[in-house]
Parts: sequence; structure tokens; C-alpha cells
Amino acid sequence: MNWNWVLIIVIAVIALIVIWAIVSYNGFVSLRNRVEEAFSTMDVYLKKRYDLIPNLVETVKGYAKHESETLATVIEARNHAVNAKSVDEKIAAEKELAQSMFNLNAVAEQYPDLKANTNFLSLQNDLNQMEGEIANSRKYYNALVRDFNIRCESVPSNIIASLFHFERAPLFEVDTEEERQNVKVSF
Repeated sequence: MNWNWVLIIVIAVIALIVIWAIVSYNGFVSLRNRVEEAFSTMDVYLKKRYDLIPNLVETVKGYAKHESETLATVIEARNHAVNAKSVDEKIAAEKELAQSMFNLNAVAEQYPDLKANTNFLSLQNDLNQMEGEIANSRKYYNALVRDFNIRCESVPSNIIASLFHFERAPLFEVDTEEERQNVKVSF
């Protein structure tokens, strides 16, 4: 057997492994950046919702003066969500905010006149639209995270993930049973 052929085969195999590693690494970088972009897009919608909440709370305050504890909880949860830095903190803060908005919904149900207030109806409509946009952006984010996580755990790409410290990204999930119930956004 000719050693030149063996050397050519060895070099070809090494070249294929190097090319695969580069393509795999670039795929991880691309997916990671798409996950970050999807979270940023969702963050923009969440910011819009945060901006709507104080207006909604002020409108409800006029009708529910003695429900100040519930309103304070909504504002506090909103502030936690606005100030969350990491993806995990943002997800936890969003869960807290969703629960407090659920409680605000219960307060607003106690005031029939509030349902007829045009400012309230407009804010409710804006919030409803925003919730739809947030839901769509969460779906997109979670789909990208799923693809990224599959790639991190699948053989042989998990080798590249391990070498270059690509770690699983968190899904944006619902934890509490109240959040899993059908949400009634109308007040």
C-alpha cells in the first residue's frame, strides 16, 4: 500500500472533521443570536405592556380606592419585571406580573361602572392586543430555544456545545396553575 494514499485519506478525514466543527460552531452562534434576538423582541412587547399597566392601574384606582394593596402589588410586580436583568430573572418577574394582573382583573370585576369607562376600554383593548403580540413572540422564542437546546444535546453537535460552553437556554414557561387557566382580559 502506498503511504501517500494513507496520508491523503488521513488529511481528508481531518479536513472533514475541521469543516464539520466550523459549520457546527457557526450554527450554534447563529441559533444563539436568533434566541437572543427573539428574547429582545419579546422584551420590547413586554416593555410596551409595562407602559400600559400604570395607565390601567390609575383608571382602576378611581373606582377601587380601597383595593390599594392589589394595585400596589401590580405596580411592584411591574417594577420587578422592568428591572430584571437576566433571562431567568425576566421570566420569574413575568410570572409574578401575570399573577398580579390576574388579581387586578378580579378587582375590576367588582366595579360594573368601570367596564363602561372609555379610557378603561381603550386600555383594555391595547393590553389585549399586547398580550397577543407577547404570546406570539413567546412562541417564536420558545421555538428557537427548542432548536438550540436540541442541538446542544444531540450527538455529535453536543461535542462542540461542550467544548465552546454553549448551554441550554431557558424556555419561557408557565409555572402556576392560575396562569394555565383561560385568562379573561375583559374587566
